[in-house]
Amino acid sequence: MDKISIVGVYLDGKNLFAGKVTNGIIEKSITRKVDNNSSEEKLIDEVVASIAEVIDDDVSGIGVGAPSLVNVDKGIVYQVRQIPSWKEVHIKDILENRFKVQVYVNNDANCFAAGEKYFGVAKDYENIVGVILDIGVGAGIIFKNHLYSGTNCGAGEFGAIPYKDYDYEYYCGEKLFEEKYGLSSDTLYNRAVKGDKIALALYEQYGYHLGNLIKTIMYAVDPQIVVLGGNIAKAFPYFEKEMHKSISKFTYKHSLKNFKVVPSENKHIAILGAVALFYDAQNMRLVK
Repeated sequence: MDKISIVGVYLDGKNLFAGKVTNGIIEKSITRKVDNNSSEEKLIDEVVASIAEVIDDDVSGIGVGAPSLVNVDKGIVYQVRQIPSWKEVHIKDILENRFKVQVYVNNDANCFAAGEKYFGVAKDYENIVGVILDIGVGAGIIFKNHLYSGTNCGAGEFGAIPYKDYDYEYYCGEKLFEEKYGLSSDTLYNRAVKGDKIALALYEQYGYHLGNLIKTIMYAVDPQIVVLGGNIAKAFPYFEKEMHKSISKFTYKHSLKNFKVVPSENKHIAILGAVALFYDAQNMRLVK
């Protein structure tokens, strides 16, 4: 296969990212601030305009990621987080009619997992879970080199599993810091960088909870590697030790021998993850 160019688009409610990617290299990209209270039509126009800025005749397809429920087959996004007007948007049909190329749509966690498989730290693995640690906790599953979305694009919703007084999303997302300790994740991180003992102790507690989440993932999916992304993942050095201590109590010790947990290393994974939807759907291999 010769060079292939795909446009990746990601909308998170505050920002819109779009880029043309050729064989894993971002050739041109844009980032726009968006008003998440805009009408459905205005935000669709923003998406179309952003794609128009980066697309050209070399592009074979478009991948779209959004923090939402998704009908993967029909390319419909439902109830996009932080965008009240996007209750049911047939984004696949809209973009295919406008740009005349194939369009693939999935949620943000699935895009993240696919992006790490094709362009990130999980290239050499076939069974992968990508976990986004942010406001919420989402996960995408790669099984035998392919994205597994489940029947209703609900595979990987480990954050919704009950845990202690709430669920894993509470204890492994930003709610733990904000509601229990009154700190934003950014404030906590900045304090930890300066060696603040309270911040470091909170990250130790966080590592314990995250380790339990990862053990749950291991029982359910048995991956070779878990890749951590999202805003909280930048604090990996501060919770890594306690996380591994918790994981070490996993029942099946032989499963721990080659198992890895690593943070994402690619700051452009939002765009690359959307592009990876095309590769996954077409059963392609990346050619450099």
